[in-house]
Amino acid sequence: MKSMGTKIAIVTGAGSGIGRAVAVELVRTGWSVALAGRRAERLEETATLAEAALAEAGPAETALLTEPPAKDGTSLCVRTDVSRPDDVAALFAAVRDRFGRLDLLFNNAGTFGPGGVPFEELPYEAWRHVVGTNLDGAFLCAQAAYRQMKDQDPQGGRIINNGSISAHTPRPQSAAYTATKHALTGLTKSLSLDGRPYRIACGQIDIGNAATDMTERMQTGALQANGEVAPEPVMDVADVARTVRHMAELPLEANVQFATVLATAMPYVGRG
Repeated sequence: MKSMGTKIAIVTGAGSGIGRAVAVELVRTGWSVALAGRRAERLEETATLAEAALAEAGPAETALLTEPPAKDGTSLCVRTDVSRPDDVAALFAAVRDRFGRLDLLFNNAGTFGPGGVPFEELPYEAWRHVVGTNLDGAFLCAQAAYRQMKDQDPQGGRIINNGSISAHTPRPQSAAYTATKHALTGLTKSLSLDGRPYRIACGQIDIGNAATDMTERMQTGALQANGEVAPEPVMDVADVARTVRHMAELPLEANVQFATVLATAMPYVGRG
């Protein structure tokens, strides 16, 4: 079991994009991180990048660590489909076995679903896939984390849900994605309330146009509310990762309930 000097996190969707960036940032600054995702080879790539970032950390960063990084490794790769209860149970069991406790769940795994499909043509199977990943998966992981944080000693921990700008304002032809992200806000609020007696804090980060594979098309053209297709600016995903780390490293007596991080000039304020 790790001593209390090393914080333990689970990052879902850690094989790419925002999940990868957050995992690398946490490992770089002294966390031990379980990397969860559907593709084992992508998780291993993230682990390699994280270990390299830790090795390259400067004196000012390593001086902040409360103890040296764990000698048995700072990351654990667990192939996980978050929409499958058995996979989620196995993920949290692996974390308990390896690290003994859990301080942070970054509930990040998600999918946008088929793009450019009018609402009346959206297949039910596509709807279920988006809901299964974005909402069911977030619920399953949050519930498993909540149980572990409630029962562990010292009690408590933090859950950060990856919302979206679409938790506030939808894009055209995004009904499934938008519905799940609005629902995630309700889950965040409920967890914040229910977790209080057990020192479980829950917050949400709503992210707009971070530069990842998922948003690559926005730089060449994205459908706007007026029917036009226009390129949109993006921001460095590392800026998102630093924001998540700030939220994660607050004492449990403080919580960022909702944070919005977006490319400054993207169409959001006054969208449409």
